[in-house]
Amino acid sequence: MKYATNIKQIEIDALWSGKKHILWTLDPHVNILSGINGVGKSTILNKIFRSICTNGDLQNHLLKGVRITAEPEDATHVRFDIIRSLDSPVLDNETLSMVDTHIRSALDFQLYHLQRKYLDYQVNIGNRIISELQQGHADAAQQLSQSKAHFQDIVDDLFQETGKKIVRTENEIRFSQIGEILLPYQLSSGEKQMLAILLTVLVEDQQPYVLFMDEPEVSLHIEWQKRLIDLIMELNPQVQIILTTHSPAVIMNGWMDKVTEVSEITI
Repeated sequence: MKYATNIKQIEIDALWSGKKHILWTLDPHVNILSGINGVGKSTILNKIFRSICTNGDLQNHLLKGVRITAEPEDATHVRFDIIRSLDSPVLDNETLSMVDTHIRSALDFQLYHLQRKYLDYQVNIGNRIISELQQGHADAAQQLSQSKAHFQDIVDDLFQETGKKIVRTENEIRFSQIGEILLPYQLSSGEKQMLAILLTVLVEDQQPYVLFMDEPEVSLHIEWQKRLIDLIMELNPQVQIILTTHSPAVIMNGWMDKVTEVSEITI
């Protein structure tokens, strides 16, 4: 199994009942798909995502008519994550009965699973730190611990106006606010959305990943929208972002040249 560093090109045949095709050459780091409502941004993103959603397999696409060229060309798989516009309603009663009583929405449910990944991430990092220390590599051990600390610093900075801080003595994500301990599910929708995005990127462990995001600006304050891409790249410099958006704020911090209109890739 050989993992790709990024996706180079995407071809989609017959996106709209055989009338139009998509040919999109991608930047290795940031790709922003734009266009008016109904032009097909989310459809394109979902086609790409669904074509690799079984173990990141690049060779056996589930959807006919989707062809993905990766770097290197002999890569067989790609690591990927997806963030959707998380404004879904309360979960059904059957799902709720299987999880924590604090979980009331699809966004809460995603944070629930990310908490589990966060614990696994910490165990993995802890074991690697011990291994480096046993080999006398103190600098390497310290470097391994920096990503988690940087993630915590970012979240504290984003949440500082409301007085929330991550409790750094806890293995799970908890916040303190004026002497009270808060669970992630007690945050505002915008805070949950940003936390979910940053946690997703952190647990990628700085490996090459493709991060699909469908209108990630939903619920985010405009200042957070401006910082979004930069923060993601800080946490994982090897990530390739493929996102759709309606927000000009998302591209304000120097990402204008990474914008592609759907009409530009339609043939």
